[in-house]
Amino acid sequence: MSVLTTEDLLLYLYQETSAEETRNIEEAVGNDWELKEKLDVLKSSLHTLDKMIESPRPQSVLAILNYAKATTSIEHNL
Repeated sequence: MSVLTTEDLLLYLYQETSAEETRNIEEAVGNDWELKEKLDVLKSSLHTLDKMIESPRPQSVLAILNYAKATTSIEHNL
């Protein structure tokens, strides 16, 4: 594997690389401390994203519903 991109590292983290790609990435990370730091930052970011709240605020849902209601009422009046 030539130059590893952020996308390559994300695929690795999501376990979407082939066995050969996985070996190549692990070897590259073992030999390049900057690449290892980049991988560590991505790993940390993924863990943070996994912990985030996955539902919108109630105010956002109400705003969307009110907009949909208003838009639907306007269309029926046309």
